Amino acid sequence: MDSSPLNTLPQETLHQIFCQLPIRQIAAAKCVCKALYSSLSSASFRHLLRTQSQPLALLALKPSHRHASPQPTLHSFDPSSNRWLKFSLAFLPFAALHPITSSHGLLYLWASVQNSRNSPAQNSQKALIVCNPLTGQFKTLPQLGSAWSRHGSVLAGSPGVVVVLTELAVLYYSETANPDGRNFDFNGLSNWLKFSSNLPSKPRSPVLISDFILTLCDVGSPWRSQWAMFKTKIVGMEKTMQWIRVEKREWGEIFDILKRPRLVRAGNSRKVYMVGGLKSSYALQSACTTILILRLDLENLEWEEAGRMPVEMYKCFMESSKFKVFGGGNRVCFSAKRLGRLALWEESIDGKAEWRWVESVPGTGDGLCRGFVFEAGLDSVP
Repeated sequence: MDSSPLNTLPQETLHQIFCQLPIRQIAAAKCVCKALYSSLSSASFRHLLRTQSQPLALLALKPSHRHASPQPTLHSFDPSSNRWLKFSLAFLPFAALHPITSSHGLLYLWASVQNSRNSPAQNSQKALIVCNPLTGQFKTLPQLGSAWSRHGSVLAGSPGVVVVLTELAVLYYSETANPDGRNFDFNGLSNWLKFSSNLPSKPRSPVLISDFILTLCDVGSPWRSQWAMFKTKIVGMEKTMQWIRVEKREWGEIFDILKRPRLVRAGNSRKVYMVGGLKSSYALQSACTTILILRLDLENLEWEEAGRMPVEMYKCFMESSKFKVFGGGNRVCFSAKRLGRLALWEESIDGKAEWRWVESVPGTGDGLCRGFVFEAGLDSVP
């Protein structure tokens, strides 16, 4: 590369040229030589990417706890090219890596972190790791107990804001938290605030939208489930936390027509999806006829049907007692036991929706995949 004409170009010109390329090609170019790596890793180029380039929207899979890989890898599906991508996580110096969510181009993982180099592995603590798989940069958040990693739902919002929810408590982390010095201390580490959840039951499929959290809770009896939606703000969470029930008289029995409803973030911060099996009747053991995607306008609290799985596709889900839902934006993915592939619902900018199969799903297990949206980008810094 010493004699390459690229070296004669001004840095500004080089940055403008590479900024026009897709994220995947920029990441590959960084591996060519030290000069390109240095130039394409600079703060000025990351700023240019942030203003001119679009992130690569992927559907990432959560690895199975039962089938841990000796070489930690994040498998992601690129709907635009209809291909699977693989991101190595070997740059992280931790054990038991488990990716769980993503936000603003950053990946969040649970990992086992030893308190010292001489500590045995069984004495390691769980911590949340924030990283960018494309650049190899990472940061460790204050450590948590293993119970939080087993039972907590992790939500990531704007950079530096993380929420962990369980049935009994909620942890809130922010790099600017604790203005009054109040904290929940783990081994002398601060910056986690703890609140009682005050929810009627375990939060199901919580989503973080803008400055508030939405979740579903079962408010029924041991014999019959009855779902309700709850909401709380995270702005000002340093001082207080209060859940309110989201409901409207005109909704009627909207929650009774879906079996195992789950929430999924929409591309618009003013909307959210609710997905579940469409019951054929209100009977307790009613069979489902298909899978329904409803969309709620959070401003006027009105529902509309966004998608309905085709009958031929739904027949592949009828043999499974349950299915998993994940996605976000304009895409929702479905998996089921022993299916071996994913069903993908995708809505275009003009509002037209399409259903298709995603084949060649990597990994082993029962086929019940879980996942999240990962917007890969080179400009995101932990």
